[in-house]
Amino acid sequence: MEQEIILHRKREHLYSILDIETTGGKYNEEGITEIAIYKFNGHKIVDQFISLINPERPIQDFVAKLTGINNQMLRNAPKFYEVAKRIVEITENTIIVAHNATFDYRILKTEFDRLGYNYNKNSLCTVELSRELIPNQPSYSLGKLCKALGIPMSDRHRANGDALATVQLFKLLLEKDTVKNILQESVKYYDKREEKDKLNKILDTLPEDRGVFYMHDTNGKVVYIGKGKNIKAEVNKVFLKDTKRSLKIKDRISKISFENTGNILITRLKYYLELDELKPKYNFKKRLKINLEPFKHDNFIIYLKGRIPEENSIILVENNSVFGYGFTNLSFQENQIEILKPNLTPIHNQQLAKTIIRNYLKTNTPEKIVRF
Repeated sequence: MEQEIILHRKREHLYSILDIETTGGKYNEEGITEIAIYKFNGHKIVDQFISLINPERPIQDFVAKLTGINNQMLRNAPKFYEVAKRIVEITENTIIVAHNATFDYRILKTEFDRLGYNYNKNSLCTVELSRELIPNQPSYSLGKLCKALGIPMSDRHRANGDALATVQLFKLLLEKDTVKNILQESVKYYDKREEKDKLNKILDTLPEDRGVFYMHDTNGKVVYIGKGKNIKAEVNKVFLKDTKRSLKIKDRISKISFENTGNILITRLKYYLELDELKPKYNFKKRLKINLEPFKHDNFIIYLKGRIPEENSIILVENNSVFGYGFTNLSFQENQIEILKPNLTPIHNQQLAKTIIRNYLKTNTPEKIVRF
C-alpha cells in the first residue's frame, strides 16, 4: 500500500501559478513591479510568495493608472535580485502557469538573464487551455472569462488578485480535462522538444528529390514556398535557421506539401509563378527583371528531363506565348499538339514565364527543342 502511494506522488505535477505586473515600455526592457506566485499541487495551494518589486526604472503612466502601482510605492520595495532566490525555490520542479504565459515567463526569464542566471521552466497558458476546454466564449481575457464562469475576482490588474483568479480558473480547467491528456499535450517545454518532434515528423514525410515545397498553417493556407534539388534538405535548412522569420514559420506551420519537378526550368517556373499567385506571408518579395522581347520562334516545344527516367517534361510555346507545361511518357501525346494541350498546366502570367524561360535558355541547353 505504501508503495502505491509513493508511485502516485511521483505522477503528481506541481504548478507555479503566477501573475506579474510590469513597468511597461519597450519589448524586453520592462521591469517587474509586482509578482504573486501560488504553488499548487493540483488540489490545493501549498506555498505562496507575493511582493512588490523595485524595478529600478520608471513606470509608464498608463500602466500606473491601470494597476494603481506608482513609482513612490516601489521606492522601498526589494529589488529583483533580493527576491530571486525565493522565486527559484518556490518554482523549483514546477510547471509555470499563467494567463498569457508567454508574456509572464518571458518577463521572468528576462530578469534572471540580467542576473546571469539560466532560468528555464516548462509552461502552461490558461488562455490556450481555456480556448480548448471552454470553447465559444466571447472573450478570453482574464476578467471577462472569470465573470462569465462565475469566478470571483478582487484587486483586478494587481498580481495577487489576478494570480488567485488564475488558480481558480486552472482548477476548473483540470476538472474539464476529463481525458487527462489535453494539459499534458499543451505544456510548452523550454527545450522546445514538442516543436522538434513536430518538425522531425514533417521531415520524415519529404523526399530527397528536386522540386517545390509549400508550408501550410493550421488553416491550410500556404505561408511559405521553397525550392531546391533536394526538398528534404531545403526544408531542413529553413528549420535550422534562427532568424525571426524562420522562428515564425516553424511556430505556425502544420504540414508541408510538395511537387517533384525533375529539372531546373520547371522548378523555376512553378516557384516564381506560384509566388506571384499565392503571395505567401513569409517569403521575401522576389522580383525578376521582366524581359519583354519576343521569342525568336513563335511555335516550339521544349523537352526536358522528367521526374522519373521514362518521363519527359514539356513546355509548349504557341504564337509566341507560353501555353503551359507538364509531364508525359507517351510519344503520341508529344507528337500531337491537340492531344498534348489538355495535359498541360496553363500559364497566365506570360511576362514572368517568358522571362524565366528566356533566362534559362541563355545559359542552359534543354534535351531538345522542336519547332513546328
